[in-house]
Amino acid sequence: MNHISKYIAGLLLLSVATSCSLKKEPYSALKDDAILKDETKWPAATAGNYALLKEENFTRNYFQMGEFPSDDVSLSGATTDPLFYSYTYGHLTNQGNALQIWRMGYKAINGANKLLAVMTEGKSAAVDQMIGENLFIRAFVHFGLVRTFGRPYTQSPETNLGIPVITKFDITALPKRNTVKEVYGQIVADLKKGKDLMDNSNSNSYATKAAAQALLARVYLYMERNDSARIYADSVINAGNFTLTSTSDMPGYYTKSNENNRETIFAIHHTLQDDRTWSSIGSMYYMSPGGMGYGEMYASQSYLDLLHKHPEDIRNKFVQAVYTTDANGNKVLATRNGVPKWYILKYSNQDNVPTLSSPVVLRLAEMYLIRAEANAKLGNNDAAIADVNIIRKRAGLSGNALFTLPDLQGYASVLDIVLDERRLELAFETHRAFDLFRNNRNLYRNYPGVQTNPQTVKYTDASVVHFIPQQEILLDPNLVQNPLQ
Repeated sequence: MNHISKYIAGLLLLSVATSCSLKKEPYSALKDDAILKDETKWPAATAGNYALLKEENFTRNYFQMGEFPSDDVSLSGATTDPLFYSYTYGHLTNQGNALQIWRMGYKAINGANKLLAVMTEGKSAAVDQMIGENLFIRAFVHFGLVRTFGRPYTQSPETNLGIPVITKFDITALPKRNTVKEVYGQIVADLKKGKDLMDNSNSNSYATKAAAQALLARVYLYMERNDSARIYADSVINAGNFTLTSTSDMPGYYTKSNENNRETIFAIHHTLQDDRTWSSIGSMYYMSPGGMGYGEMYASQSYLDLLHKHPEDIRNKFVQAVYTTDANGNKVLATRNGVPKWYILKYSNQDNVPTLSSPVVLRLAEMYLIRAEANAKLGNNDAAIADVNIIRKRAGLSGNALFTLPDLQGYASVLDIVLDERRLELAFETHRAFDLFRNNRNLYRNYPGVQTNPQTVKYTDASVVHFIPQQEILLDPNLVQNPLQ
């Protein structure tokens, strides 16, 4: 079989679900034609495309490949998991996690494509909603893949290669890589059309108008289209559909189902039957008292130094120091291979299950920080500082812990303040490395970890992107490999 058919053929019915609820398992008892020609089965097929996002090969890799390259985390030892290479920037052309997210991502894209090919816009409000949801899925996956395999948009997007843009299921196709600019153009087009077709009646486990607007805000920020980023972030903030979680409730934000949280705009919903146990996102970040989880990736000293400037900051609750006793019976911070053990809690203990979480893709706090960054770059420093302070106040900070234009508290610019606030608020949620590189800033690791110390990753380095999976290049000779690192 050729490149596309190798991992896309028949994929839709991997994803057909018995109902549109993600709480039920998908099944594959029906042929494509039986579903595509039967409008009553389209909701189930759409739910199945969400289920593909929930598959381990997509979700785990999206969140770990996006976070492990950052300076917020510290890997405490070598591991056979290919995510080791995502952390160290020692990427391989046959890296297992890169192949997994590529293939599962295109399965989801083409699951959406099959439905989009048969659904007619304007037939009914319900069909329009499903079209919008499948456009959102297609846009979200293209975005996740292009930022993994393509260079930041701020670096020659007209010539740098991204990923193949696939908008039509074609089992015979051998696609080339589109430029980064072309990929982003398709993402924006899908989200703009999707937002106009959807309403906000879905729960945050599904795409909505607001989710499309929120993702547009992020995409435009990555594109340095700051005015558009500000407008879309502002539209989500002011629509009144979401509210910031209170300071007192913030420590439990990630331990509840996403559907019980009005700050979450879109999350990949997991229930107990979806628990990946040792293969979950959180298993590398945390080990439960009962010994569940590897607990080998810790909050970095660099991140902790920023966080601990204000011990009253409620975001201290998202990391947990691990203690032991020394030979004299004194309580001391535990280490592994010389790396201090600070567990990361954002992907653990949903419904008291150590390895269960519904990873958050979009939330309201990010919209405030997108608006702040866009305003900082547009010269609207007062507005940028105001949004940063909204997030800091929610974190329990006050007085001198808040910023004013006359007192930037040692920062060189308002943009520097915003980027550090993004680091604090959105830590471990797959933003930090991308935030640095898209702003043409280097990444520094001058703290204990498996990396060679100190490690500097320049924003111009070839290693800021993963290799296209070599197995896919063998199947499709039109794919061009990223430069060797």
